[in-house]
Amino acid sequence: MNDIFVSRIMTAAPVTVSTDTFVEAAANRMLDGDIGSLLVTDEDGLAGILTTTDFVAIVAASKPKAETTVKRYMSTDLVTATAQTTVAEAAETMVEENIHHLPVVDDDGSVIGIVTTTDLAGYVSSPELQSTA
Repeated sequence: MNDIFVSRIMTAAPVTVSTDTFVEAAANRMLDGDIGSLLVTDEDGLAGILTTTDFVAIVAASKPKAETTVKRYMSTDLVTATAQTTVAEAAETMVEENIHHLPVVDDDGSVIGIVTTTDLAGYVSSPELQSTA
């Protein structure tokens, strides 16, 4: 696991939305894609992440059909990885930071993928991936 890079297990081209996306549209994107997070971008690149956990706060605080954008609820204190981060480093970071979604960025900070706890579980349970390391 120490010599496998995040680029091997990350989800390439993760689903993104802009900061002015309405939460209802974001929820539908997550449901339609059967995904647990959306990366939120703005004109400067990666701005935040919106996860299924964030929707607990949205549902508790919002009135039905409130025209609220994801910017209000997204997490902005992001921890990221690069494609050259090892799987072991990514897993350690996710445990230390208590996060389930780790955006992967290139040298310019542009989003190139995402690693989730599901990806890590798939790696650990897949002898084929481990044997090609």
